[in-house]
Amino acid sequence: MDFTITEEQSMLADSVAKFIENDYDFESRQKAAESELGYNQDLWQTYADLGWTAVPFDEDDGGLGGGPIELMLMMEQFGRGLLVEPFLANIVLAGGVLRRLATEEQKAEWLAGIISGETHAALAFAEPQARFDISNVATSAKVEGDGYVLNGSKSLVLNGGSAKLLIVPARTGGAQSDEDGITLFVVNTDTAGVDVKSYKTVDAQQAAEISFNNVTVSGTDILGTVGDGYSTLQAVIDEATLAVCAEAVGIMRTMHDKTVEYAKSRVQFGVPIGSFQALQHRLVETLMECEQSQSVLLWSAMVNDADGGDARKSIHALKHQIGTAGISVAKEAVQIHGGMGMTWDLDIAHYFKRLAAIDLLFGNADYHLDKFVDLSR
Repeated sequence: MDFTITEEQSMLADSVAKFIENDYDFESRQKAAESELGYNQDLWQTYADLGWTAVPFDEDDGGLGGGPIELMLMMEQFGRGLLVEPFLANIVLAGGVLRRLATEEQKAEWLAGIISGETHAALAFAEPQARFDISNVATSAKVEGDGYVLNGSKSLVLNGGSAKLLIVPARTGGAQSDEDGITLFVVNTDTAGVDVKSYKTVDAQQAAEISFNNVTVSGTDILGTVGDGYSTLQAVIDEATLAVCAEAVGIMRTMHDKTVEYAKSRVQFGVPIGSFQALQHRLVETLMECEQSQSVLLWSAMVNDADGGDARKSIHALKHQIGTAGISVAKEAVQIHGGMGMTWDLDIAHYFKRLAAIDLLFGNADYHLDKFVDLSR
């Protein structure tokens, strides 16, 4: 398998890396995260102007025709910078559904604004009772006249507080956990009956609890075919899982690098603590965790880019690797930094929080190990 990236892909990764180095320091990140909005809207518009928001979309839709490789390269750099702007929610999740299912008219109405940075959207897929099972959908959509009436609730909707456009999986048929019978609807957040309660998550991201009380939508608000939305939803979640794993690899590598530099400068008993053999062994272990995670990420990205038969299996393997290795690297980084590793003013603690959140997002390590075993039988 050829792991060589193209010149265009290298330029994309370099552009993100240079932006983070020159224009996105930790203090700026904290200021954006602590604002009422939770991110910097001007910077979000800059991402759109630089073409980053257009990368995963087809050229016919106003995008750049990128795929899993480009997404991996960008998200890895986003992890290094610990970006709080809602790329995952807007572009990967909500945009991922629209680029797969939306008609030309729907793309013109909704997708163009997302790519330009003007429209914020969210995929409201998780429900309180579902845990990690995305087919467990209790939100109902009942036929009424030429449209549908939605009732139910969604939890941990990323970017839900800023979104003007929601993509909502609702059940139009089948039992609560059936894969068949799930339909995807587009709902404006200002529609009567939509209640949004936004909050900040532990990793400085934005999320919301959203309830639907007799919300009326029309037939033109349906994405794809009635009752056949599960496969698209699963494909989008798989892509998002790959994206956050790439982000995690960037975080892990940054935490390791920062810890190595700290060990070189922190003096104890008259010598740098990095000269202690026991500490060197621990840092070698974290380096190996980073390298192994990078290797699994590359494999998964290549398999998914080629749409190979092991694509979903590779996602499960990758998420398990990230869930176990990521927490291990993060713990070592905090412990070696000592008490200051837990302080709010040091970036190490915030990298740790994001890794901990990624471990649970789209299924934790144990969940994906079980799924990997199921596919291996």
